[in-house]
Amino acid sequence: MSKLPDEAFRDTIGTIDNEGKRKFIFPKKPSGKFYDYRKWVSYFLLIILVANPFIKINGNQFMMFNVLERRFNIFGFPFWPQDFYLFVLFMIVGVVFVILFTVIFGRIFCGWICPQTIFLEMVFRRIEYWIEGDRGAQIRLSKQEWNAEKIRKKGIKWAIFLLISFAIANVFLAYLIGSDVLIQMIEDGPETHISTLIALSIFTGVFYFIFVWFREQVCIIACPYGRLQGVLLDNKSINVAYDFVRGEKEFGRAKFNKQEDRASSGKGDCIDCKQCVNVCPTGIDIRNGTQLECVNCTACIDECDAIMETVGLPKGLIRYASEDEIEKKAPFKFTARMKGYTAILAILVGILVGLLFLRTEVQTTILRLPGQLFQHKGDNISNVFTYKIINKTNNDFNDIHFKLANIKGTLKVVGNQHFIVKKQGMNEGTLFVEINQFLLENDKTKLKIEVYDGNKKIETSITSFLSPRSFD
Repeated sequence: MSKLPDEAFRDTIGTIDNEGKRKFIFPKKPSGKFYDYRKWVSYFLLIILVANPFIKINGNQFMMFNVLERRFNIFGFPFWPQDFYLFVLFMIVGVVFVILFTVIFGRIFCGWICPQTIFLEMVFRRIEYWIEGDRGAQIRLSKQEWNAEKIRKKGIKWAIFLLISFAIANVFLAYLIGSDVLIQMIEDGPETHISTLIALSIFTGVFYFIFVWFREQVCIIACPYGRLQGVLLDNKSINVAYDFVRGEKEFGRAKFNKQEDRASSGKGDCIDCKQCVNVCPTGIDIRNGTQLECVNCTACIDECDAIMETVGLPKGLIRYASEDEIEKKAPFKFTARMKGYTAILAILVGILVGLLFLRTEVQTTILRLPGQLFQHKGDNISNVFTYKIINKTNNDFNDIHFKLANIKGTLKVVGNQHFIVKKQGMNEGTLFVEINQFLLENDKTKLKIEVYDGNKKIETSITSFLSPRSFD
């Protein structure tokens, strides 16, 4: 009969001691098949993460989130404030995808894809292992008095961490203000961009604090996704899981004794070596079952497989599996809930693709000037309008002008009748429309105004023309 774990572990977390103080984790350096896979995936994602702000598609930055100017680029598609509904839909699609992924594969996103985990485990911790050594050496160094060796190792590590944090802050800033702007600021020098330098210093300080001190607490305490998985996971979700049926058996865990026949002794295959605990970057015991702190990094799988191979027991005591697979030997099944999320995701993606195809490269808005009605000019009625033209392309419009399309009249722009709208730019102003009163059939006539760049019509805007109710 399976031995149930003590549930007391759910009342504490591995990074806080009994007095409520921070307890630092010193995980053993992982190694194995899954860790090698993670390294390649992480390096690939790191290259993408760093390169994203500097890649251009059709002149647009591949990824940019310029909150101050309300301009966003996603996969090279530029989004203006007028396209905010598309940006929101993009975000909703991303959230639904992560939800579906979590329902099926658990928190694998955290261990394999999340930038926080990738930077911490594949950059900062690897430097830490290189300078301070593995788990045992780090624990001894932490307990050691501040002598020359400790000052040298800690000082070198912290200096390197600060430089990397500064580099990450620059990349982060490139996402926010654009890589071209950032490069221009660097060329200009910090003295001409004090506010940017202050922002860069703040970002550097935040990243340094996270990767030097806060670390795995981001995943355990700060990240809302960890809380979300508790709602999304069920017995059919695939997680990094301990096979408690095989590991505990009739008499539970026991230390390995090569002189006994373990298969007939009734003892579980878990030899209670605690190596899965020592290698865990969040300090949990995976044998206690699914926990909020587990980021599915697979370090415990590699470590357990190595131990099982050493003692001559089958691998897979800790593996990717669902609770139903472990307890009931039930194969994976695409459940109704998974199908529901998939259907929602497909519908949202379809809507998003359709809206992207319908999205125009030029957006013209022509509205009557607020507070103004109309004016009589002999037999003509005059209305004053404001216009705004947004050029979403990477080409300049050098000869923009307007024409009335559905009615005879006169259209005059205040200022130049022909003007320029720069690429990724905007132009706005005022125009007057005069129409003979006998051509107007009612007091609110629909007006079509065509926008041309030279001889090419690029947009048609519809507005209303006000006039008296009766001319009798």
